[in-house]
Amino acid sequence: MNTRVDAVTLNRLKWQCRRGLLENDLFIQRFFERHEASITPAEVRGLHTLMEFADNDLLDLFLRRCEPGPQLDDEVCDVLQLIRSAPLQAPA
Repeated sequence: MNTRVDAVTLNRLKWQCRRGLLENDLFIQRFFERHEASITPAEVRGLHTLMEFADNDLLDLFLRRCEPGPQLDDEVCDVLQLIRSAPLQAPA
């Protein structure tokens, strides 16, 4: 079932997704800007799993320096694809 998550869950998720590397924060921020209104519980689970990665490993995934291993499920891969599809733009 792909229902939208409530505002409290969404706010907690945003807080939990803050990272130590600015580059990771930019990728995650763009993801929320594009998908916040339609984020599903499966995407929440996928994000939680991605946030278990170390900052440098996470950045490597975002930048396609490496691909997710077979141990990552479809929820994680789907979220990763959405994050990768949000282009980064230099701040004005």
